[in-house]
Amino acid sequence: MGIDIVNKHVKSKNRSAPVSENVYLLLLVKLYRYLARRTNSNFNKVVLKRLYMSRVNRPPVSLSRLALLTKNVSAKTAVVVGTITDDDRLDVVPKMSVAALRFTKGARARILNAGGEALTLDQLALRAPTGSHCVLLRGERNAREAVKHFGAAPGTPNSTAKPYVRSKGRKFERARGRRASRGYKN
Repeated sequence: MGIDIVNKHVKSKNRSAPVSENVYLLLLVKLYRYLARRTNSNFNKVVLKRLYMSRVNRPPVSLSRLALLTKNVSAKTAVVVGTITDDDRLDVVPKMSVAALRFTKGARARILNAGGEALTLDQLALRAPTGSHCVLLRGERNAREAVKHFGAAPGTPNSTAKPYVRSKGRKFERARGRRASRGYKN
């Protein structure tokens, strides 16, 4: 067998362990690393990969979004490798089974009050080691406020990027480039 000289110094850019030093997260990684290796389940491989991810890449899922996504999925556990957050706009929380990395206090209380269950990922591993009767969900990655500022510079033609402005009042960035009467309007 020869040596792969062409790709000799090519380093994988993917994470092979989480950067976080959280003890509980590292224990979960140990568990799912074992399950990914020993079971022939793609579910465990995906969960493991998501456990490695940075917090920006593990966006939260609100209760309202969870209710919407699990509306037609009965008798299945919704799995989120991230945080489940409460949503005041949702009046009635349906009965559902959810496994997640963490829950906010309000979200956990509302799920349990509705007769549902809030599981941790290690409890899920005991219940469904191969991910059977589970549906993997994740939040919207580009919903962060910071993403609104990305793209072509604000003020350039056809740009939809949000400018970094102290306030949105009459005196802030409302002249040249914003109205035709002051030079030009984009």
